[in-house]
Amino acid sequence: MESLFADLQALLTNERIGSWAVAAVTLLFGLLAARLIGGGVSRMLKSANAHQAMIARRVTTYLIFGLTVASVLMQLGFDIKVLLGAAGIFTVAIGFASQTSASNIISGLFLLGERPFQVGDIITVGNYTGEVLSIDLLSVKLRTFDNLFVRLPNESIIKSEIVNMKRFPLRRVDIQVGVAYSEDVEKVREVLLEVAHRNVLCLEEPPPLIIFQGFGDSSVNHQFSVWTKRENFLAVRNNLAIEIKQAFERHGIGIPYPYRTLVVQNGNQPV
Repeated sequence: MESLFADLQALLTNERIGSWAVAAVTLLFGLLAARLIGGGVSRMLKSANAHQAMIARRVTTYLIFGLTVASVLMQLGFDIKVLLGAAGIFTVAIGFASQTSASNIISGLFLLGERPFQVGDIITVGNYTGEVLSIDLLSVKLRTFDNLFVRLPNESIIKSEIVNMKRFPLRRVDIQVGVAYSEDVEKVREVLLEVAHRNVLCLEEPPPLIIFQGFGDSSVNHQFSVWTKRENFLAVRNNLAIEIKQAFERHGIGIPYPYRTLVVQNGNQPV
């Protein structure tokens, strides 16, 4: 017991207590500074690019936090060179042990350089479609339209086809329309163009398109395409189908049902 008390007295000298107090204050100040400066850098860049703002905030925060930890260790009497050497050996060992993580990190660097999408974009990767929440060194986080969280490893994304729905300001809405063979095709075209003209969300430039698709079993098929702003895509897609049906009803244009002819045979003779 006497030796234990002697060791405690040796540790709790005024000089050591002062060093621990300074180290604690330095650590708290460093954490606060890292958070404030990182947030300030993020706010400065967020108006230009949310993705770059997130990366700048993380790099700034981690850099200041690392410098703070190094300063605290020096104040406590640790040899930074020895710690750096041990950290390097530990990093190499971790790298050999986790080749998948290393592949994801390399793929993440390619994604950061190529920038096929940004934070806030709506993308489709494989079977998942959602908003990009973050782009990290190991994975990309998505929030789907039904509010599910999806984590996709960077290695799988770099090998997959990516569809970015917010890359360009305009999108085209395609609706398949079938009319009866007895209808006047020119009248159908006029009615469709009138529907596009009446819808305020449809753009005049580029102009609407009516593309002949072929003769179906019971209908003449067309593709009706209009352009709209990216943020109005869903509204135009939902409303335009209703407006087409209402316009066809006003002008007496029929949308046919499939017809089938049944022949009942009695032996070799049809009845």
